Amino acid sequence: MSVSLFITFEGPEGAGKSTQVRRLAARLEGAGVPHLVTREPGGTPMGFRVRELLLDPDVDISPLSEFLLYSASRAQLVREVIEPALAGGNVVVCDRYADSSVAYQGFGRGLEREFLQTVTWEATRGVTPAITFLLDLDPEEGLRRAAERGAKDRLELADLGFHRRVREGFLALAASQPERFVVLDASRPEEDLAGAVWALVERTLAFLPGLRRG
Repeated sequence: MSVSLFITFEGPEGAGKSTQVRRLAARLEGAGVPHLVTREPGGTPMGFRVRELLLDPDVDISPLSEFLLYSASRAQLVREVIEPALAGGNVVVCDRYADSSVAYQGFGRGLEREFLQTVTWEATRGVTPAITFLLDLDPEEGLRRAAERGAKDRLELADLGFHRRVREGFLALAASQPERFVVLDASRPEEDLAGAVWALVERTLAFLPGLRRG
């Protein structure tokens, strides 16, 4: 018998999500735990096309169109990647998921949140993470870090007020679902964060005796 586990990483720009995803994947590999790493938007051929469009700073996209594009990419990712991997007994680690739409298009862009939840439920077929690590960081510091990576994408070019609302959205989500969210201070050293993430995942795996190991 195999038991699956779905883990997501969320947070504002520059919080270090991708770094922590890589570090967790390396720990899972070392522990012999079957796993799959993916991202949003992306993760499928269709999703990567959508990602290019959504992050293109030269493309003007309305808030509603933005959300629907994210949702289309998400629906494809769930059906093509996440559901099969979970059904196969893998730990699935995703860099962003549906919570980002609530924070970015709900709190950030001002779209009606009940509408977002309805569409998201249909797009994900109710597939919800067991653990969501929220890497929390002051937006000004996050944007500074993001700028060091090179040219800014369409979201990074949004004004500071937008990014502050996004952070507020993430923290509100975490406060409303403490059983799922783990809030980590992303200003802490990378190694410390990785240790905190692995400590919780390792404890969770210990309670999944049916999880097969390679």
